[in-house]
Amino acid sequence: MWHACNPKSDDDLKQCAELGKSLSRMSQPTILTILAASKEPLHGYVIVQKAASSPMFGGKKPDPAGIYRTLKKMEEAGFVSSNWDTPTSGAAKRMFSLTEEGRSALRRWIDALACYMATIQELREEASAALAIPVPEQPICLGHGK
Repeated sequence: MWHACNPKSDDDLKQCAELGKSLSRMSQPTILTILAASKEPLHGYVIVQKAASSPMFGGKKPDPAGIYRTLKKMEEAGFVSSNWDTPTSGAAKRMFSLTEEGRSALRRWIDALACYMATIQELREEASAALAIPVPEQPICLGHGK
């Protein structure tokens, strides 16, 4: 949803601050989707890397601390479980897996996202009417006109 107008630089991100480009609530369905697509538990660092290529983050690495905070909240809610992977050499890694409750939460997110899209489209229509312009078919992305 956000990839079409994804900021490409920190300056672009500053210009987008008022547009809600850092919708923290969207990190939860992003993480749930990443874990649902994986056949094995994932380390938090891998989740951060995969999130960067998701539509929500569009190539921009999310704040790892924010992803870990979200994972902790999701574990407290029962959406994910974690176990420590303690290899014979190297540091221990916390590995995350999706639970059945997490699968149910992701299914609810699928519907919630559809509702968000409908609400956003309605708001676009109202905003366009307030400006007395037709609803733009394509968004004008950063750096591509005004």
